[in-house]
Amino acid sequence: MSFLCQSEESVLAAMLRSRCGPVSHGCCGGGCGVCRMQIKAGEYQKVKRMSRAHVSEEEEKKGIVLLCCIRPQSDLIISKIK
Repeated sequence: MSFLCQSEESVLAAMLRSRCGPVSHGCCGGGCGVCRMQIKAGEYQKVKRMSRAHVSEEEEKKGIVLLCCIRPQSDLIISKIK
């Protein structure tokens, strides 16, 4: 499944607007951790601070993010965390 993301919106906002993808959401501000997923490929910019209670520094280095806190810089491949 694919969707378009505007440059000023988060990946989560684009998914919700497009009504696509299996994604849950809560606070939309980086604090609840509900939109936690992994970026498998592509470049993104972190635009909000992610709660370390939900995404550790090690996890972030492996591409685990909160979708409400990032904007794409290229096409992304996103997957659920198993």
